[in-house]
Amino acid sequence: MADTLEIKEREDVVVRFSGDSGDGMQLAGNIFSTVSATVGNSISTFPDYPADIRAPQGSLTGVSGFQVHIGAGQVFTPGDKCDVLVAMNAAALKTQYKYAKAGAAIIIDTDSFGKSDLEKAAFKTEDYLGEMGIDPDRVIACPISTMVKDCLADSGMDVKSILKCRNMFALGLVCWLFDRDLNIAFNYLKEKFAKKAGVAEANIKVIQAGYDYGHNTHSSVANVYRIESKTKVKGRYMDITGNKATAYGLIAAAEKAGLKLYLGSYPITPATDVLHELSKHKSLGVTTVQCEDEIAGCASAVGASFAGALAVTSTSGPGICLKSEAMNLAVIMELPLVVLDVQRGGPATGLPTKSEQTDLLQCLFGRNGESPMPVMAATSPTDCFDAAYDACKIALEHMTPVVLLTDAYIANGSGAFKLPNLAEYPAINPPYVPEEMKGTWTPYMRNAEGSRYWAVPGREGFQHILGGLEKDNKTGAISTDPENHDLMTRLRQEKIDKIQVPDVEVLGDKDNADLLIVGFGGTYGHLRAAMDEMRAAGKKVALAHFKYINPLPKNTAEVMKKYKKVVVAEQNMGQFASFLRMKVDNFVPYQFNQVKGQPFVVAELVEAFEEILKK
Repeated sequence: MADTLEIKEREDVVVRFSGDSGDGMQLAGNIFSTVSATVGNSISTFPDYPADIRAPQGSLTGVSGFQVHIGAGQVFTPGDKCDVLVAMNAAALKTQYKYAKAGAAIIIDTDSFGKSDLEKAAFKTEDYLGEMGIDPDRVIACPISTMVKDCLADSGMDVKSILKCRNMFALGLVCWLFDRDLNIAFNYLKEKFAKKAGVAEANIKVIQAGYDYGHNTHSSVANVYRIESKTKVKGRYMDITGNKATAYGLIAAAEKAGLKLYLGSYPITPATDVLHELSKHKSLGVTTVQCEDEIAGCASAVGASFAGALAVTSTSGPGICLKSEAMNLAVIMELPLVVLDVQRGGPATGLPTKSEQTDLLQCLFGRNGESPMPVMAATSPTDCFDAAYDACKIALEHMTPVVLLTDAYIANGSGAFKLPNLAEYPAINPPYVPEEMKGTWTPYMRNAEGSRYWAVPGREGFQHILGGLEKDNKTGAISTDPENHDLMTRLRQEKIDKIQVPDVEVLGDKDNADLLIVGFGGTYGHLRAAMDEMRAAGKKVALAHFKYINPLPKNTAEVMKKYKKVVVAEQNMGQFASFLRMKVDNFVPYQFNQVKGQPFVVAELVEAFEEILKK
């Protein structure tokens, strides 16, 4: 059969790994992403976890997915649908087939399609392919469990441990299908299981077996796909998740500012990985404290900020509710603090493993009193590094708490990240009180930008008290004077208004677009892909995507009023559109709103935007 094998060059391919929540689909997807990023492919990933803590094995609600889009050029999304679907059991095939393209190759473990498996997955007959209308010629049906048992028969491992390696067989088969270098995967496993050499050896053996199975049988259904790298910027690249990039950005900012980094946090999905990652870097001057609750996490960060550290607290939407009082304390004390909100589905516990953009108005206004606070939103997994760095710079230089919004989609997703040169990043210069002000300085004296001078405790002659009660602008003593409170309220607002942020950039047909697409944060990739698709079809479309929300870029009103039709697309019921209407006079945009806990689907965006163009 070797002479019939065809090597196809592809610009991009989407692969979706799916199986029971204990089948290791996230690990298989992460390794495939790392292998692809290391050879220079552009990648975008989407881990799709079940919300159940531990759903029954083989159940429909317990299916875990991981989708990765790899491309020769730049890719912006994990893809609407996949070219290859790995379904490790019947429930995975039943729930994930809707994400497969027509004609997609499907890899299944036939050992997990027994009668009881089919019943758990609500199949009515044993002809599961016919029942779902799947062409058997598109299916690579492998007895994966049996082959893994045979492969590791001499390993000395028990059957349960052996079956945990099934994901690596599927990964090996996919690596063969896409002509991936197994040595990168081997190195990944050796590093991950450095203290468990036997486990690493077993997984490496199984990956090789999966690769050999594909090579020896040529059962590719499709063929071998090769995706060459077209990376334009030379450098070292790694596959990085948004949460890890955020952690690295915080560390970089602390190093640039010459400060110790403190994180006060409480574990909450999907933000916990930031705490996990930062806790590994004590050697870099990072202190992490897992507090007893969200309130303590934020309050301890306020204390660390007063003591002179770069202070951060991390959470998701429910934690923002609890942190709001301590956040307000940082507002009135005018202390630098970065509040990371990795948004998830709500309200209440809601959809803890899914993604939304529903915390925007809470972060802008969800505190008592007039409490202005900068709010910004990262646009992609790799942008989380720069966004975290920028949030720290704003907080430290303007003596204010800053909210950094990410979301479950970009926090858990990943991209090919070019390792940065910190020397190229802008300096961070906190407004420390000058030594010559000793004797005349009071706690609320300000520099030209309106920022309160920072006197770190321990400096002789600069002893002071801060607190939650309003203070006199001149003396720093507690004050209930009406005129003083009005003045302090305005000074705190003016300080935020004076923060300089870059103009919002308009992409696409910026001079003559018939439709301007507007978004913020983690939807950038999907909105960009929708714009590109529409422009390729001859439509005149532009995109303005916001990273800085409070304060808005100075050219916001000019951009919003320049185009005949504007649509604001967001994963909520219209929060950013409402904020823009508040800030831009006579601005009445169209809206595209979805709250599904899933990323946008590019095809649906294009259809909706084309309907607006017809109106």
